[in-house]
This record gives sequence, structure tokens and C-alpha cells, in this order.
Amino acid sequence: MSAYLLPGQPHFERRGADLFAEGVRLSDLARQYGTPLFVYSKASMLDALGAYQRGFAGRKARIHYAMKANSSLAVLQVFAQAGCGFDIVSGGELERALAAGARPADIIFSGVGKTRAEMQQALAIGIGCFNVESEAELEVLSQVACAAGKTAQVSIRVNPNVDPKTHPYISTGLKGNKFGVAHERTLQTYKRAASLPGLQVAGIDCHIGSQITENGPYLDAMDRVLDLVQAIEAAGIPLRHIDFGGGLGINYSGVQPPAADALWAQLFAKLDARGFGDRQFMIEPGRSLVGNAGVCLTEVLYMKPGEQKNFCIIDAAMNDLPRPAMYQAFHEIVPVNAREGATLLCDVVGPVCESGDWIGHDRALNTHAGDLLAVMSAGAYCMSMASNYNTRGRAAEVLVDGGKATLIRERESAGDQMLRERLVP
Repeated sequence: MSAYLLPGQPHFERRGADLFAEGVRLSDLARQYGTPLFVYSKASMLDALGAYQRGFAGRKARIHYAMKANSSLAVLQVFAQAGCGFDIVSGGELERALAAGARPADIIFSGVGKTRAEMQQALAIGIGCFNVESEAELEVLSQVACAAGKTAQVSIRVNPNVDPKTHPYISTGLKGNKFGVAHERTLQTYKRAASLPGLQVAGIDCHIGSQITENGPYLDAMDRVLDLVQAIEAAGIPLRHIDFGGGLGINYSGVQPPAADALWAQLFAKLDARGFGDRQFMIEPGRSLVGNAGVCLTEVLYMKPGEQKNFCIIDAAMNDLPRPAMYQAFHEIVPVNAREGATLLCDVVGPVCESGDWIGHDRALNTHAGDLLAVMSAGAYCMSMASNYNTRGRAAEVLVDGGKATLIRERESAGDQMLRERLVP
């Protein structure tokens, strides 16, 4: 069997019957560290980042990794060392970014529900900017900044009412979504921000959703944002930067999103045509940097035939890979060591006591108990959303760099989970 590259994941390659991550055999990692096991390719992350960097060549632009996609410290370290800033949505993420080597000035704080304590923490550290998501948040941030004797740099997140054509749970730019300030109220909100003590208007922000696979929504959102920039600056409020968020999708199931460099070539052509090509730009990609950089290795526990369905029961579950249960998301599932012979159509499910604990429906697999499977495109929104449901420990994680594999998170034990709990005397 000749070597081939898996769609969307060029650094995960089959050599003969065996699946490799860069220069490391995945079955060797499963034997050494056990399963479920997340394995990430550093080269894949840097290749994805490189597409954005090529798209921004010659421009005043800054890439902030949206760390909610995967906040493991070693993953953050890869992007910090590559020159990225970070987009955070909590005080905990702020601490993680700093622990991974981020400079405070390269951190943007997004999210609809920042607490006063988180604002105080971010102001004391000196982050670069707050992406403010409501008029009420502006008022509170002004109070907190004044009390601390600080000036908060602010960018207001605009909800442009543009359909990103993605799953409704990850759409963020429509009128019915909780995110951002309505397009119609943006100018009024900027006037209020400019009048409040303790605040300095720095820019404008827009993020319309996640797993976007078409150019159209980005181009539509850009037009609406640039209309607002003109109106805001005509009112005497200068904007130093324009932040277009993230949201570019990856290839999970054969749908090929635009390449980051190709997309930004189109966006900059529009910016140039409208006279904004020399502005400072910021973006906040997440999934598109890490999604295809990771796989989850899992062992087949049992094959269970049934009258209506055949089941392949694995040791990974919805607590490890929550996207299928949450979004009905598709992940390719392939054998780590391929077998010759007939396949069986089956549902790939985990051991958690929920009917929603499925990883893939109707998959054609030739596999037996004890075999290893790889759940592909598992680098984003898997470990970062993992839970301890059924008192299951979170999986171990390994980072591969060429022929070297490094354990970057130890497997969590039941003792780890109970560490801060107390029995009643």
C-alpha cells in the first residue's frame, strides 16, 4: 500500500498500512501513552499560520490566535514563538496566554460576559484591547478603568446581520445572536464610548461565525463594516485598527474552504478599492490554525452487531470529542493500521451513558476489538471543550515535531478530578 496524504491533513500520512504524524508512527504513541490520545502536528499548525502570513505580506497586520479553539499550553507556545498575539474570552485564558509566553500588549479580550474582576485583571496586566460587545459593558468597563486609574483601549464588536452559512450554534453575526452591537446602533455606541472617562476608542471589530466555507459572507461583512468606519470617522472618532475576527473553516468532510492567503487577497482588493488598504488590520483565527493539526487516537473495545445498527464501541467518548453530540459534526474516522478485506457499516460510539455519545454514523470500517482508530481533524474544539462526564479523565496530549514526540499533557486521573472536593464532616 503506497503512501498517501489524508485530505486536509497533509502531515498525517499512511506509510504502508501504518498511519504517521510527521515522522512518528501513531500506533507507537498509542502503546506508549495509552488511549484516548490527542496527537498534534507542529508543522501542520505552522503551515496553516503561514497561509495567513502570506496573505498579509506587505500589510500592517497582526494575527491573534483565538485560543478557545485549543488552549493547551504547548499549542499556545507554538503560536507565541511564531509571533502571534492571542484572542481571549476569559480571565483563565488570559493566565494561560501569559504562561505560554504572550506579551500583554498582544492580547485582545473578547466575549459578551466579562466580569469586573476579569476587567481589573486585564487592565492591571496591560492588555492591548478590549473587544466590547454591548453598551452596558462599555459603562462597566469605564467604571472599572477609572477606579483603577487606567485607560482601557476599546474596540466595539459590530453585529452586521450577515449570514455566515454555517451551523446555527456557531453563527455569531445575525440579529438573533447574542454577540456584538447591532449594526443600526453602532454609531450611537461609538459616540457614547468616546464620551466615557477611562476609555480610549482604538478600533472596530467584527466576527460573524465559525467554520465558514465561502468567501461571500466575509466580503458582505467587510462592506458593512467599512460603511460604519466611514460614518464613525465622519463623526470625529478616529479608528486606528480594523479587526475582522476569524471563522474560516477547515475540510472536515470534503467541503474545501478557501485558502487563507487566497481569501485575504480578495479582501485586501476590496479594502484597497475603498481606500482602506493602509490601515492596521487584526484577525483572530482559531479552528483554521489547529483543527487539521490534530487527531484523536482511540481503541476499539467491542464490535456489537444489531438488528438495525452495527456498533463499533471505542474508548473515546463525547467528553473527549464533543463536536458530534453538540453540532452533529462530521469527523473522518480511519484505521491507524489498515486491514485488507470487507468493511462493515457501523456507528462509532463511546462508552458514556448517553444516546448522544456518538462519534460517527454509518461508517464503513474493517476493524476488530483491540484495533486503533484515528478520529481526524480533532485539533479544534475537542480538548478545549472536553469534560469529566461519567468521571472520565481528560485524555493525554502529544505534540509531534518532525521525528520527535513530546507529552504535553498527562492523562487525568480520578484523583485529579476529586482533588478539590470535600466530604461533609
